[in-house]
Amino acid sequence: MSASAIKPLFLCLLFSLGLVGCTPPTSDTGPSAADIFGNPSYRAVSYGGYRGLSREQGPTVEQLVEDVKILDAMGIKLLRTYNTSQYPQAERLLQAIQLVKANDPNFEMYVMLGAWIDAKNAWTEAVWDADNNAWVEGTGPDHTQGDVVNNSQEIETAVRLANDYPGIVKAIAVGNEAMVQWAVNYFVYPNTILKWVNFLQDAKAAGDLPGDVWITSSDNYESWGGGNSIYHTPDLTALMQAVDFISVHTYPFHDSFYNPSFWGVLPEEEALPFEAMTAASMGRAVDYAKSQYQAVADYMASVGISKPMHIGETGWASIDETAYGAGGSKAADEYKQKVFHDLLREWTDEAGISLFFFEAFDEQWKKATSPGDSENHFGLIALNNEVKYALWDAFDAGTFDGLTRDGEPLRKSFAGDRDALLASALVPPFRSQMAVRSIDTVQADRSPGEGVTEANYIVVHNTLSGNDPDASYPSAALKLTPWEGTATIELLPDGEVRVETRAGDWWGASLQIEGEVGENLANFSGGRMHFEIRGSSDVNFGLGFQTGNYLRGDQVNNFADFGPGTDHPIGEEWQAVELAIPDIGSGANMSDVTNIVAFLSQEKAPDRTLFVRNIYFSQ
Repeated sequence: MSASAIKPLFLCLLFSLGLVGCTPPTSDTGPSAADIFGNPSYRAVSYGGYRGLSREQGPTVEQLVEDVKILDAMGIKLLRTYNTSQYPQAERLLQAIQLVKANDPNFEMYVMLGAWIDAKNAWTEAVWDADNNAWVEGTGPDHTQGDVVNNSQEIETAVRLANDYPGIVKAIAVGNEAMVQWAVNYFVYPNTILKWVNFLQDAKAAGDLPGDVWITSSDNYESWGGGNSIYHTPDLTALMQAVDFISVHTYPFHDSFYNPSFWGVLPEEEALPFEAMTAASMGRAVDYAKSQYQAVADYMASVGISKPMHIGETGWASIDETAYGAGGSKAADEYKQKVFHDLLREWTDEAGISLFFFEAFDEQWKKATSPGDSENHFGLIALNNEVKYALWDAFDAGTFDGLTRDGEPLRKSFAGDRDALLASALVPPFRSQMAVRSIDTVQADRSPGEGVTEANYIVVHNTLSGNDPDASYPSAALKLTPWEGTATIELLPDGEVRVETRAGDWWGASLQIEGEVGENLANFSGGRMHFEIRGSSDVNFGLGFQTGNYLRGDQVNNFADFGPGTDHPIGEEWQAVELAIPDIGSGANMSDVTNIVAFLSQEKAPDRTLFVRNIYFSQ
């Protein structure tokens, strides 16, 4: 549907509701988006004002007025929201800003509206066909199509709000992490985002949307071409050409667990005081964020596009009880949050980059059943009105004097006791003691996709050697990948692969080939997969390998069943296993083995541990 086609619908609706008059809005709409974005005088933050365990009951206008005043005191002038029609917060926020402006003509607060974009059948469960070892076609999200009803409503509401509040709405972001393919519940391909970006650009050209409203999509750095080449498509290039600026997400916090290449204390730093060693570790985290930002800039330049780039989202959680806490990467605490925040602000202010730091206030709806999950603790201000360490200096300067949230004054976390705060902070892990998350024994004379001709293909083994002319190693490094935080997987010094499950409804992990294509093991189609295994005896799971790619829709699980009641019960003693590939690999494309070893269970079984060693394939 073109912008001109819906113009009468919008105008009719707005007139009938009494939301606009018969005369156009005044031209006094304040600074333009070009004046605001990249200007350190207009600092930005990601904002969600939800207090409760769900978003169904959003904050009131009165509560939002309180939040707006707090944000203004923090020096924030630009807010990013996430939905328009699904929940009432965005419109109420604009009303709150307008109320504050009515009482103070010099007050400035602007908004980048987020329009949430979903895939068709988003957030529904795919059905697993155990007999055919595959997902049932037509179930679960269809990533090739958008949810027409939801997406249309979100975009239409964004246009209406931008017209209703022309002095406040300065940008519209089409989708939030809507293209990154690990968002398996709802992601879409760039052509769906491009359709709506073009729609909004047409609306501006037709006069249906204020002409100075910038249009973007706010997404992960890989989605913008800064990582895996699977994203490098003509549609992405067209999208880059269509938007007014690129809004990039980067999260070193999450990668402290998933890809900790930058994380931890170097051997020469181990004797430093806590604050010095932490500063060094956090400096590398910031450099990691910069590298992801630069990777997007480099890709954009490689396709001949020059557009402004800003950071639509990054942040650091202050609490986590699992992957990022004391039992994980030891990243989550208020001290590190402040260091990350301050270093990022310093860099982006100097570089002329808007930084939508995630986020202003804690929210608890994201992981309502897990209060200690990091997703509930990214805010700079906690739900109990405690101002976290990143804002202590502002608090001491009287920034929040006389301001309240939900009618109560703000106060400093840890009662302002810095010694108590430091005592709660986690010492970053020492690199010398960190688990290995990559197997880097590589066959240098072969690239991924080239057929393996040797009789034995060694994944990890204590006695077999790739120096044997009848054996070889992987053609690229193998990344030990925990799937969506449901497990921990690591390589121990003695060559054992250790998997520990977490408290989810399912769990999975793999040794993933780090190539643009899978490993070509076509010559092993009639062969065997060998390994030794031991571990918890009361957990059921599939173990084998995967071919193809889930995101392309051609992934096949080539598994045997392990655990109680199967042909492969396990216990604390090592046992050798040989799996005939024809028995577990029916329908597998052995020329595209993407996860060389994979574990998957559809059952909840937290805190179970498995060990696998001496893994190889034979023809």
